[in-house]
Amino acid sequence: MTKNQDINKIKKLAETNHIHFGENRVQESLEKWSDIISLRSNIKLHLVGRIQSNKIKQAFSIFHFIHSLDSLKAAEIFSKLEESSSKKIKYFIQVNLAGEVQKSGISIDYLPNFLSICKKKLNLDIIGLMCIPPINDNPEKYFKQLKELNEQNKLSQLSMGMSADYELAIRCGATYVRVGSAIFNN
Repeated sequence: MTKNQDINKIKKLAETNHIHFGENRVQESLEKWSDIISLRSNIKLHLVGRIQSNKIKQAFSIFHFIHSLDSLKAAEIFSKLEESSSKKIKYFIQVNLAGEVQKSGISIDYLPNFLSICKKKLNLDIIGLMCIPPINDNPEKYFKQLKELNEQNKLSQLSMGMSADYELAIRCGATYVRVGSAIFNN
């Protein structure tokens, strides 16, 4: 994760041939990454933050992975953009495992239906699920639950874990972790 990081720190990391970078905000990403991507076309940007429908077109122009797909409206907009482009994005569906009202994500009950619509009707490349466990709870049970849901839905990738709990997330099956402060020493 490179949110709120100095551009010079990011450029140094990119110069080490690091390829995958995560961002939370579309507008900040456009400003930050346009120059870097023009120099290194193999960089893959991941949007892990909530996406507003009015920012989807901009997100589509710069991101390669969306970790926070959580609404039918957003899925439909991405599908239409892909229909008129050769670009295909890889998507994670964000699941709100704890039912927290302040967090985004599809409910567990709606997940099978939403996944089916995204894959079959909208032809989106859904590669896995993503979660953000509650702050004041043990994340392990949520990581295990997401892995189980991933397996039930025959998906291969899991986006879970941040700097404070990424090792646990990896032990629970994470294939993508959102690590920023651990890299940038914040």
